[in-house]
Amino acid sequence: MGVMALFPFLIMEACYSSTAIKGTPVKDLAEVRDQKIAKAISTQKDKEAVAKMTEVKENKVFKEISGIPEYIIGPLDVLEITSRTGEKRSTETVTVDNRGRISYSFIDNLDVVGLTPSEVDNLLTNRLSSYIKNPRIDVLVKEFKSKSALLLGEFSFLRAGAGTQTRAESGRMYLKGKTTLMDLIAQAGGYTEDADVKVTRLISGGRTYIINLFDIIEKGDETQNVIINDGDIVDMSKLPEFGERVYVLGEVTNQGVYSLRDAQDLVGAIALAGSITRLATEENTLIVREYEPGKKPLVMMADLRAILRQGDLSQNITLVDGDLVYVPRMLIGDINDWISNTMPLLDFLFYPKRFQDSYFTRDYLHINRR
Repeated sequence: MGVMALFPFLIMEACYSSTAIKGTPVKDLAEVRDQKIAKAISTQKDKEAVAKMTEVKENKVFKEISGIPEYIIGPLDVLEITSRTGEKRSTETVTVDNRGRISYSFIDNLDVVGLTPSEVDNLLTNRLSSYIKNPRIDVLVKEFKSKSALLLGEFSFLRAGAGTQTRAESGRMYLKGKTTLMDLIAQAGGYTEDADVKVTRLISGGRTYIINLFDIIEKGDETQNVIINDGDIVDMSKLPEFGERVYVLGEVTNQGVYSLRDAQDLVGAIALAGSITRLATEENTLIVREYEPGKKPLVMMADLRAILRQGDLSQNITLVDGDLVYVPRMLIGDINDWISNTMPLLDFLFYPKRFQDSYFTRDYLHINRR
């Protein structure tokens, strides 16, 4: 018996009773649990750590001077130092050497690493006052070379003279001061259309954090818009081959797997599947979520008849990645029996390796019949 031939058997095995399911009605659900929470921020501890990273007043890249964030100078940075005497201005460009020193005017080997431009300005002014009466100095960073972050994956780096870059590239971005994650992405030219914006990995300080850019962009959740530090790595994954998906099975015209982008709610999923058949028991439509082997999934019941014929949109549940929508032929009596009988199908859809190990011995398929 082929694998696909197994599906009708499993579905018919589950649909044998005439009493209504004792699942969780969608209309009575106060808050639907979202399996994508694992992709957002996995633990409360991580969530708090990420939130703190959005509020830092100082890191390796910048520190605040009188409440204003200033870049911290490091080796290989190029400084532009301007000296003014009356109306005369003279500008000199100096590079911070590998030891973190510069030489300017009468001053040799001046340590500037760890200082901001305003602090170097004050230091030079004080040191030059021994040689020049009332020196007037301005210090700017002309080229930022000492601090950077690495961007990997689905980034659209902009290249001079190349127009808008659409193919994915990775690269290093030099940091020029206080820079948020969204600032960094914008400076890199954004991300490609294949980027999985809900699962962006930030590797900082030897730890990995999961950032949901969708929440920042669409929901304005600034608690995830972290401030980037020197040496951080931002890894933006590519969407899976099929992208986020939902499964629609049972008494529908076209059973199959559909893109979550096109089937964002129950009605949308049913429409993509070509509507229901004449044998469907609409009021007993099920949504299975968070299925894991050995654990009881969240099974919700929606009255599709009330949605389609009475306009009761309170039951038109929003779907998430991995949801299984099942329209039965008969009323389902016992939810535990239904889950047990449907488990091979769920294993095949979500955990194919487990399905193979559990139901096959070499080339033979085992089916437990009552």
